[in-house]
Amino acid sequence: MNLMRRLVQEEEGAALVEYGLLVALIALVAIGAITVTGTQVDAVFQGIAANLVVP
Repeated sequence: MNLMRRLVQEEEGAALVEYGLLVALIALVAIGAITVTGTQVDAVFQGIAANLVVP
């Protein structure tokens, strides 16, 4: 009976570790995408600002 409990607990622990790694990977991808997108948007606005004529 103790053996079964240990096996179930170890599998749950392994699943938690896998979910944690998955969440970390998703967070890294999201941060990278937001950084790249932000840089591109900044470049667009800088180009627009450079072309504005002061009256």
